[in-house]
Amino acid sequence: MLKRTTLDNGLTVVYEQIPNVRSVAIGFWVACGSRNETINEQGSSHLIEHMLFKGTKQRSARQIAESIDAVGGHLNAFTTKEYTCYYVKILDQHLRLGLQLLADMVINPLFSPEELEKEKNVVLEEVRMYEDTPDELIYDLFTQALLKDHPLGHPILGTPESILQIKREDLLQYKERYYTPANSCLAIAGNVESAQIIEECNSFWRNLPGNYTPEVNQPVHTVGTTCLRKKDTEQVHLCVGVPGFHRQHQDRYPLLVLNNILGGSSSSRLFQELREERGLVYSTGAYYAAFRDTGLFSIYAGTSLKNFPAVISLIRKELENLKENPVPLEELNRAKEQIKGNLWLSLENTTNRMSRLAKSELFYGRFVSPDEVMERVEKVTTEDLIRVSRGLFQSDLLTLTALGPFKEKEQETYLQGWDN
Repeated sequence: MLKRTTLDNGLTVVYEQIPNVRSVAIGFWVACGSRNETINEQGSSHLIEHMLFKGTKQRSARQIAESIDAVGGHLNAFTTKEYTCYYVKILDQHLRLGLQLLADMVINPLFSPEELEKEKNVVLEEVRMYEDTPDELIYDLFTQALLKDHPLGHPILGTPESILQIKREDLLQYKERYYTPANSCLAIAGNVESAQIIEECNSFWRNLPGNYTPEVNQPVHTVGTTCLRKKDTEQVHLCVGVPGFHRQHQDRYPLLVLNNILGGSSSSRLFQELREERGLVYSTGAYYAAFRDTGLFSIYAGTSLKNFPAVISLIRKELENLKENPVPLEELNRAKEQIKGNLWLSLENTTNRMSRLAKSELFYGRFVSPDEVMERVEKVTTEDLIRVSRGLFQSDLLTLTALGPFKEKEQETYLQGWDN
C-alpha cells in the first residue's frame, strides 16, 4: 500500500507498507547534485555527503557507525548529478532509530573544521582512485566532451583544485540553500504502520528548516566531437554516444528499448558482434541516463589499441543499421521481456522499492508504477525504433571519447574506422 503525506514543515513523506518482510528502508533524498554547483563550488554536494557522517551535536562519527552496527543495519549515502541520497536499511523493530539517526545527521551536522580538512584529503584520495579506474573515468570524460561547460558536465567528485578551496562557510551556505523541505523528500518502504511513520517523522524531521527557490534550467548545447586522451593503460576504454532524452520525453521508452537491444545484456547486438563473433572486446554495453532537461546515451567498450579502429567502425555500423533496418519482432519482444523482468525482480528489495518511491516524487511529483512503465514499453514499435534512431544517431551529434596508450602522431590511423 502506497501513501503520501506532508509534515508540518512541508517535507513530503512517501511510504509503502510491505507486510511480508522484516526490514525497512528509509531514505532522505534532496534534489541537489553536481549540476547545482558553480565552477567554484565543484565537489560541494559530494563533500557535504561525506561531512554528514562526521558527527552531530548529539553523536560523534564513531557513535553514528556503532548505533547502526549494534542493530545489524546498513547506513550509506551517494551523490549523483541531480540528487543526493542518505539511506538506512534496518529491521522493522528499529524504525524509530533509523528515522532519528538520519534526521540528526541531516539537521544537526557539526561540520567540524578539523574533520573537514581530513575529509578533503579523503575525497582527494577518492579522486585519485577514480583516475586509476579507466572504465569509470571514461564516462566522466564522455559527459564533459558532450556537455562542455554545462553544469551537468562537471565531475561529481569535483577537482583537486575546487575541493581544496572549499571553506566551511561555503558548505554551510550551500547546504542551507538546498537542504530544505520543498527541495527534498523522505521515502520509506518495508514492514511499517502509517500511524507510527507520521508520528515519528513529525517528531524527528519537523526541525528541517529553509525555503527553496527553484533554479532556472540552463540551456544545453551539444555538438558531436572526438577526444582521444593518452593514459598508460593496457586497454583503450571508449565511449560513443549522443544527447539522449530528458526524463519527461515521450520517446524515452523507445530509447530504453534501443539501449537494451544494443548493449543491455550478453544477448545484445554489440556483445554478440564485438565479443562472441569477433573476439575484439571483453566488456561492452550501452547506457542511458535521463536528466531534468536532457539525457545521455552512450556505448562503452574496452579493447586493445590494435583493435580500436575495428571496434569503433563496428559500433558505427550497428548504429547505421538501426537507422535503416527494422528490428525483428522476436528481438523487440525479447528486449521488452528483459526490461520487464529486470524491473520486477529489482522490486523484491526494500531499498529498491524505497528508491523508486523517492525518484517518482522528486522527478514527477507522483508515483510512477511499474505497470505504467511496462504499458509504455509494450507500446514501443519497430517504427518507433527507426524514427528515434534516425533522430539521435546523426553523424554531427555522435561523440567519441577514448582513454588509452595513444601515440600523438598516429591519431589519424586510430580514427580510420570512425571517419569512414
